[in-house]
Amino acid sequence: MTRFSVLDLAPVTEGSTATEALQHSLDLAQHAENWGFTRYWIAEHHNIPGIASSATAVVIGHIAGGTSTIRVGAGGIMLPNHAPLIVAEQFGTLASLYPDRIDLGLGRAPGTDQMTWQALRRNASPDIGDFPRDVVELQHYLKDPQEGQKVIATPGAGTDVPIWILGSSLFGAQLAAMLGLPFAFASHFAPAAMDQAIALYREKFEPSDQLQEPYVMLGYNVCAAESEAEAALLRTSSLQSFVNLRRGVPGKLPPPVAGYEEGLSAAEQAMVRELSRCAAVGNPTAVKQLGDQADLWGGTAHWARAEERSTLVLTVPVG
Repeated sequence: MTRFSVLDLAPVTEGSTATEALQHSLDLAQHAENWGFTRYWIAEHHNIPGIASSATAVVIGHIAGGTSTIRVGAGGIMLPNHAPLIVAEQFGTLASLYPDRIDLGLGRAPGTDQMTWQALRRNASPDIGDFPRDVVELQHYLKDPQEGQKVIATPGAGTDVPIWILGSSLFGAQLAAMLGLPFAFASHFAPAAMDQAIALYREKFEPSDQLQEPYVMLGYNVCAAESEAEAALLRTSSLQSFVNLRRGVPGKLPPPVAGYEEGLSAAEQAMVRELSRCAAVGNPTAVKQLGDQADLWGGTAHWARAEERSTLVLTVPVG
C-alpha cells in the first residue's frame, strides 16, 4: 500500500504573520497525524516573505513537540548552506528528543536567490563534488564513533538519523542509488525528468546498511474543495506564488484570483501546464481517483510504483 506524507513550506499568507503560519503548520501536522499520514516534512528556503521555514531544524522541533507518532523531518536541508557537523548536531539533538521520529532529507540547491546564497555560504567557491562529499561526511557523524575519531557530533553520533537524497534531476537519482539511500523526487515542481530519474535510481541502486531495496517518494500538488471550480480557484494562490518566484518578485501567499491563468504569458502558461502533470485539483472523490490512476500523471508507471507520495501543502485564505 502506498504511503502518503506532507511537505510544508509554512506559507505566510497576505495579511498574516510568521507566527500565525507556524501555528497553522502545527495544526496541520496534528491533523495529518490523525489522518494517518506517514511523515510531515519541512522545506528550507531563505529570504522569501511567504515562507516561514528558513530555520528548518527549529520548525521541525516545533512540529515534533506538538505531535506524538508521525515522522517529522526536513524536505529538505540544503546541505551546501551548512557544515555537515552542524547538521549532525541539530538532527542528532532532534533524534534524542524525539527518538525514531526524525528524517533528514538533503538537497544541493541553495533554496534562495544568489545574493542570499552568498550571505549563507560557508564556502565561497563550491564545486559540484562538495555535495556528495558532504553527504558522506554527515553520514559519518551520525554513525557510532570510530576508534580514535577526534571530532564527534554530540548529540548526533550513533543516532543513525535516516538520510534521504532530494532531487529534481539525474544527479540526485544517481547519488541516492550509489549511496543506497531513499530518493525523493521533486515532481511537484519539476516533473519533466521524473521518469528518467526514477528509472536510473532503480537501475543503479546499491543496497546499504540503511536501505536494502530502492525507495521512492514523489511529490505532487493537491487542491481539493467541494467542487472542481472552487478547487481550481483556490489553486491560483499557489500558482501566483510559483509564477512570482520565477519572475523574481516573491511575496506572501496571495488570495485566489479568478481567471488568473488567462493573464499569463504563453511561456508562463506552458510552465503551469507542466506543473499540472503532477497535480490533482477537484472535489475529494476526483482527487482520490487522480491519485490512483498512473495514466493521468504524464503516462508514467513510476507514479503507480512509488513507495510513497508527498503532498505539497499551501494553506490559502477562504472567504
